[in-house]
Amino acid sequence: MAETMQTIKEKKFLLDPYGDWAAEQNLHIAEGLGLNLFDVPTKPWDLYGVNGALVHLYGRGDFTTMFVIDMPPGSKTIPQKHVFEETIYVLEGHGSTVIETPDGQKHTFEWGPKSLFALPLNCRYQHFNGSGTERALFSSVNYLPLMMNLFHNRDFVFNNDFSFAERTGGHNYFAGEGEFIPIKPGRNMWETNFVPDLAGFELKAWDARGKGSGNMKFILADGTMHAHSSEMPVGSYKKGHRHGADFYVFAVKGTGYTLFWHNKGEDYERIDWEHGVVFVPTDGIFHQHFNTGPNPARYLAIALGSMRYPFVDSKRKLFGGGVDTSVEDGGNQIEYEDQDPRIHEIFLNEITKNGVKSNMSDIFDESKFVAKKTA
Repeated sequence: MAETMQTIKEKKFLLDPYGDWAAEQNLHIAEGLGLNLFDVPTKPWDLYGVNGALVHLYGRGDFTTMFVIDMPPGSKTIPQKHVFEETIYVLEGHGSTVIETPDGQKHTFEWGPKSLFALPLNCRYQHFNGSGTERALFSSVNYLPLMMNLFHNRDFVFNNDFSFAERTGGHNYFAGEGEFIPIKPGRNMWETNFVPDLAGFELKAWDARGKGSGNMKFILADGTMHAHSSEMPVGSYKKGHRHGADFYVFAVKGTGYTLFWHNKGEDYERIDWEHGVVFVPTDGIFHQHFNTGPNPARYLAIALGSMRYPFVDSKRKLFGGGVDTSVEDGGNQIEYEDQDPRIHEIFLNEITKNGVKSNMSDIFDESKFVAKKTA
C-alpha cells in the first residue's frame, strides 16, 4: 500500500521549512512573473500586527522572498528582530521607523513614498504610520527563505541575541546622509541606511548600459542585500541583458515596458510598468527595459548579493564585468547592433502612440522602420 503524505512527512523527506512557515501565516500569497503591488490583497498578519501579504514571484530563486506590509491609518507594527536582512521600498503613505542599535541608542527616521531603507541585521525595530487618515504600504525584500531552510530553527531566526554591531553604520546614515564611494561607471556606490526619496536621488552616468543611462549602487546597512537604481532618458531604452534569479525590479517613476525572451527570434513576453509594478526576471532570461513616456523613467532593483558582499560567484562575475560586457565577448549584455530588429520597431510604435520622439536616431537608421510601418 502506498504511503500516505502524512507518513512521508513524518519521515522528514523533502521538507521545506520556509514553505511551511509561509503557509502558517494564513496570508494571501501572490505569484507571477510580475504584478502591481497596489493590487495585492492583504489581510491581518499576526506577526506584524498590521495587514500583509507574501509575494512569490517566479524569478525569486531559492533564497529570497517579498513581504507586503499594509499599515492602516495610525497603526504601528509589533516590534521585530531577526537574523535576516530586509530592504524596504515605500509605495505610498508616510510614517517613521525606530531602530534600536546594539549600543542601546534609538534611531528614528521618517519615510514617505519612494523611500528606500534597510534594517540593520538583528536590530530591534518598529514601524509607525504617521497618518490618521491614510494607509502606508511598503514592500520588504529579504532572505528569510535562506535562513529558514538553512537552519530550520525559528528561534534562531527570530529570537537570536547575537549582536552585529558593525552593521549599524554611522548615526548620519539614519538621517538620509551617506558616503559616495567612486569605483567606475556602473560600480559607483552610495553607502547609507536610508534614502529619503529614491526618485530624486542623483545618479551617475553609465552609457555602457544604454544611451544616457544613469545608475547608482547602494550599500545599505553594510548588508549582503543588493540595491541599485537606474534611469532612462525620454525616448530611449536600456540594452538587453541577462543574469541569475532574484533581482526584484520596481518601477519608481515614469512609464514603460520590459520584454523577456530566451532565444533570439522567439516571441517576447511583456510587462508594462508604472509606479507600483514589480517583476523578477527568471534565471538567465534575456530582458530589456524601455521608456515610453514623456519623462525620464527610473527603476529600483533589489537582490541578494551586493557590490560589497556578492555572496555567490555568479554575482561576483556579474558585478565585476559581465553586466556591461557583450555576450559576444562572454558577458551578459546584447549590444544595440546585435539586437533583434523587431525590438526597435516595437519601441518606435509604442512611443508614437504617446507622442514621444525617439532619442535613438543616432544609433539606428530609423527610416527603414518608418518605411516598414507605413508600407
